[in-house]
Amino acid sequence: MTVTFQGARVYLPGEIAETNVTVAGGRIAEIGGPAQGEVIDARGRILAPALIDLHGDAFERQLMPRPGVFFPQEAAVIDTDRQLAANGIATAYHAITLGWEPGLRDVARGRQLMQVMRDLAPRLTVENRVQLRWETFAFEALETIEWALAGPLMPAIAFNDHTSMTMRAYDVPIQDRAFELSPDFSIASLDDDRMKKRTASKAHRAGLDEDAYIRLLGEVWDRRAEVPATIAKVAGMGRRAGAPMLSHDDTRAETRAFFRDLGAGVAEFPMVLEAAEAARAHGDPIVFGAPNAARGGSHIGSLGAGDMVEAGLCDALASDYFYPAMLAAVARLDAERRADRLTLWSLVSSGPARAMKLTDRGEIAVGRRADLVLIDWPEGHAPAIEGTWVAGRAAYRGHPARDAAPAPAPRHEESLA
Repeated sequence: MTVTFQGARVYLPGEIAETNVTVAGGRIAEIGGPAQGEVIDARGRILAPALIDLHGDAFERQLMPRPGVFFPQEAAVIDTDRQLAANGIATAYHAITLGWEPGLRDVARGRQLMQVMRDLAPRLTVENRVQLRWETFAFEALETIEWALAGPLMPAIAFNDHTSMTMRAYDVPIQDRAFELSPDFSIASLDDDRMKKRTASKAHRAGLDEDAYIRLLGEVWDRRAEVPATIAKVAGMGRRAGAPMLSHDDTRAETRAFFRDLGAGVAEFPMVLEAAEAARAHGDPIVFGAPNAARGGSHIGSLGAGDMVEAGLCDALASDYFYPAMLAAVARLDAERRADRLTLWSLVSSGPARAMKLTDRGEIAVGRRADLVLIDWPEGHAPAIEGTWVAGRAAYRGHPARDAAPAPAPRHEESLA
């Protein structure tokens, strides 16, 4: 099928031009030529590369809409998919936690969710991929990681260590903690009442009482000596498969160097300037959360994404916990003049594509996959997605009320006097 988007303001590599874009066979066939096939009137709209979300876990709200209340996974995945399409996200990496906790984030539930996504793929509207958000103390996840790496769509692997983060000394802010595998890492006592306060929300999520959660945490912490070798094993699996790999919440240049040496070349949500600058010095893609940028700062006191964009220390923005945040972040950063419009759009398109090694998408260029969004963005107002296309197929169309034909005037019968 051939489709031409006619007269849009098109975000091209290096310029914004009012032109036509023709799509055929799922790819960009021509830029600037005459209209062919079905014509979509895009005048007054922006046509841009569709969004690529390399880390999103908002799907957890569909899986567990209330604490401890689980929803059928098929329904949750279908609803999440439709949310993605309506938010202009054509490629999504769902950050599925593979952890040692029971409940929402345990390994078995994560594997089941991935299988449901595979089974539903023909019925979904966008490309639903997986980020294996692996907790490095969760040794029980290795078989599932190996299984996922052999799946139909290559996942990413993110190395997370919320266990050490939880076990840090009580007087150490999370942004100040040492490299987790360092002998200098200071450790909190489990027998302190402050541990109950620190872990209360985690225990609630896992469906455990506070004492049971802390006992389990202590048992898992006993694995610490084996963690480096297990990380190396998982990294080896990822390298052999060719999977993109990321380190998460880095607080030291040493942390970034450790994971870079293992092949994890992407810095995801670095918490301090030292870690971000270490990533930039070695050419590692740097990812920040779009909610951080959209809200004007980190809700936990880490680096401000807007500041990092302005400093040239951000290559991609991820939805993190809220899919609409990607478009909202671009809008806020644009209003704040943090960078030019094309640079800002690259943070949600070509930047994530490069980080995830997706060489077929992320730009509007002849031969690229036709992953596109049509945007209504009036001056001084929030942008809105009016259409999302994945490989040339319409995944979402939203026709605003102003574009509807006027309704006929109601007919009034003469009263019978």
